[in-house]
Amino acid sequence: MAVLKYEEIAEFLRARIAAGEIAPGATIPSGRELAEQWDVSRATAIKAVDVLRNDGVVVAKQGTGFVVTETPVARPAGARRAGSARILGGMPFLRVGAPDWAEPPARVATALGLSPGTTALRRVRILQLPDGTPNSCVEAWFPPEIAEASPRLADTNPIAEGTTRYVRRQTGRGPAEGVDVTTVRLASETEAERLGVPEGTPVAVLLHTAYDEQGKPLVCEEGVTPSSLFEQVDTYAM
Repeated sequence: MAVLKYEEIAEFLRARIAAGEIAPGATIPSGRELAEQWDVSRATAIKAVDVLRNDGVVVAKQGTGFVVTETPVARPAGARRAGSARILGGMPFLRVGAPDWAEPPARVATALGLSPGTTALRRVRILQLPDGTPNSCVEAWFPPEIAEASPRLADTNPIAEGTTRYVRRQTGRGPAEGVDVTTVRLASETEAERLGVPEGTPVAVLLHTAYDEQGKPLVCEEGVTPSSLFEQVDTYAM
């Protein structure tokens, strides 16, 4: 799949940020500077910056331009719909513990095509509302072949370029299809503690699995959100 010029520019900036060449709080080149450096229109350069802004990598700072965010931003599990260009709804998040290897729940193991007893790499994060209270808890599970080829997934530090792009760079595999399954149930003791709600609180559970072009799973994320905070909006032609 051909990479568009604005995507190439965005990836270049991501790589510099991930390598620490552009530190948190530092300003990235302006749209005019990027247009001159890459010999593209200013609209193309601005579109590249817009990708980073929507992905939470940079934020606008009045009188300065766009600066690298100092607060890691993540996306809720799923939220990718037909025709959408990227995952929406970025939120600040807190990492829970350190990534670890564990046997995933049965439905996650099934989505990843893992046999019983097989472990996967788990990364847990809590997405936060503007006031800092929990919005949802997300457990991301990576199958062994992905985790072993992408060692930074086992680090506690955030991956500035994003896990999707990092995995693509390490493995040559990227998402081509996503499957989201939403169910409702009661929060477990662990989930209730993470979300700051009573055990047994009704929650919406979004199981999101990303597959590559060969139909092989890249990651399965289970996002748990209290029912009072969950809302799904679909827009479609009629």
